[in-house]
Amino acid sequence: MDMYKSLLEGNKRWVKEKLKEDSQFFERLAKGQSPQVLWIGCSDSRVPANEITNTQPGDIFVHRNIANMVVHSDMNMLSVLDYAVNVLKVKHVIVCGHYGCGGVKAAMGHGQYGLVDNWLRHIKDVYRLHTEELDAIEDETERFNRFVELNVIEQVFDLTKTSIIQNAWANRNEPKVHAWVYNLKTGIIKDLNESFDNQGKLPPIFRMEPSVVV
Repeated sequence: MDMYKSLLEGNKRWVKEKLKEDSQFFERLAKGQSPQVLWIGCSDSRVPANEITNTQPGDIFVHRNIANMVVHSDMNMLSVLDYAVNVLKVKHVIVCGHYGCGGVKAAMGHGQYGLVDNWLRHIKDVYRLHTEELDAIEDETERFNRFVELNVIEQVFDLTKTSIIQNAWANRNEPKVHAWVYNLKTGIIKDLNESFDNQGKLPPIFRMEPSVVV
């Protein structure tokens, strides 16, 4: 059986197993979702949000792209963020990168990869901001791992610059925004302890006057 057909057969087995565990599973799921978390992660097939956090469908609202980027001109990401924050009213937004990220690795080099080069420019900007720290790390693997971490932290910072997040803070004191990195070799998620829940840690230039809902 080729991979295409195996996916459909796998779906049937999954449905059967779920119904065996809980006969009302799909009926309950069809009634709607109320996730408390928005996950902005990498498109890498080895980092499925629900599986690595041991959560169920409906628990996490997910957006994924190459290298878990928050690009302010990306209407896809912004639309997901707006819906999650203002309609679903999530309590947490998590940017989760992973060690060994191909997008971050490509951004460290000088090769050409096609259309994706335009996307990688945003990751290269992160390296530019942290050149002194990264260039001081002699071990290439350690430098790569630190670049992954710094990229996640910068994406969290970019989230806090958005009017979507800042208005939500002003109106309901949520969501909290967090930086995580997943280790493919161990399966463990590392909390980078870079979290925001207000404008306090933002440089003044990025602080917006709130658009408060009356």
